[in-house]
Amino acid sequence: MNKTQIRKRAMAFLLIFVGILVVGFTAVQIFAWKSQQSIESYPYTVEKSFGDFEIRAYEASLFTSVKLGSNEYKKASSQGFSILAGYIFGANEKQEKIAMTSPVAMSLEDSMTMMFMVPKKFNKSNLPKPNQSDIEFKEMPAKRVAAITFGGWSDDEKIALHKEQLTKALDEAGIGYSTRFYYLGYNPPYEVFGRKNEVIVELD
Repeated sequence: MNKTQIRKRAMAFLLIFVGILVVGFTAVQIFAWKSQQSIESYPYTVEKSFGDFEIRAYEASLFTSVKLGSNEYKKASSQGFSILAGYIFGANEKQEKIAMTSPVAMSLEDSMTMMFMVPKKFNKSNLPKPNQSDIEFKEMPAKRVAAITFGGWSDDEKIALHKEQLTKALDEAGIGYSTRFYYLGYNPPYEVFGRKNEVIVELD
């Protein structure tokens, strides 16, 4: 086999390898998109839309939650997701799997709290007891919030920027708000396209 034949064969293998990667990547993205369509979500109605944000009314809902000893998004999100995902994937007294919901919520305070909404078929009486004692069940009452949306992957700087943009827009609109801010993340880490994130704040 001469050098030209070797180069052609190497190029063919490379093209096949790249093709496999592209097909695999596309399949993962399609799976992620389809999975998102079937996930139960935190129910709300839009009361009014503004240029940069919207006012929403959320229904009362039950959440699993864990308080974390950090206000750094990357550290807290990784730690919190590991704990809560472990619980819904079977780390509980019944070894029962609980469906994932959307979005994942994180309180924006000195010690962040991560929360997964509990599917509507569950309540406090029939939820299995967590194996980890730091997981709590939290009933969130119905509330009105202002929400601002942004894309891509989140980090502390992006969250802080959109929190500032939201408060500025609310101040300009003369809408009163509380100090209770949350970050909402809608996508699994392996989903690349159509990523959605939000910062919300409870209104006075």
